[in-house]
Amino acid sequence: MATFSLTIAAGCLALGVWQLRRLDQRRDFNTVLARRLSIAPSPLSALPTDTANARYRRVSLNGTYDYANEFVLTSRTRMGSPGVNIVTPVRLPATDTAVLVNRGWVYAPDGMTVDLAKWRENDSMTGIGYVATYPMPRQGNAASESRPRAYRWLDRSILSNRTSYPLAPYYVVLAADTTPVPRDIPMSTPPRLPAPMLDEGPHRGYAFQWFSFAAISIVGTYLFLRRK
Repeated sequence: MATFSLTIAAGCLALGVWQLRRLDQRRDFNTVLARRLSIAPSPLSALPTDTANARYRRVSLNGTYDYANEFVLTSRTRMGSPGVNIVTPVRLPATDTAVLVNRGWVYAPDGMTVDLAKWRENDSMTGIGYVATYPMPRQGNAASESRPRAYRWLDRSILSNRTSYPLAPYYVVLAADTTPVPRDIPMSTPPRLPAPMLDEGPHRGYAFQWFSFAAISIVGTYLFLRRK
């Protein structure tokens, strides 16, 4: 009994320490994120070649929207409402490479279907955003089986097959301070996505829970043996 309880307590203590390490990692990440988001925007051409060092850096970009190859990311919520994110390739000047740009969120009752034509901005664009990296490969199919312009997540290898030009190894999330090129007719601009949250996550609370379980196990074993 005592050996089993102490083993449980040791395991809980180890998990608590692990959560504290995760908390330290999250704080380190927040420090890097805050620093990169505070730096003045730089041109895309000035980004570090290493995508890890380029991640979350603010950039300014200009180019031409390729609406023929735009698509949506499905099941994206905003304040509890279902919707999609609109992602449009931007053809960059003086290069054959394009960069995918997340233009923002729009409401979709089923979290998948939206009339993209209603959300077209200028053909030419000038904007400010931050760099994001493609997620790691995962199980399953990123593309929707029923909707050709709908994806569950960004998969660069699959998306590259949609276009006749190469895609940059990162994508850009437009910020709220994007300045569109003026034009005479009205346009509908999707609400831009907010910057990543600078929070510490649940790690502190999880660590407290594991340490509490360890304390309960130790105290409970002591009381049991004393009574016995």
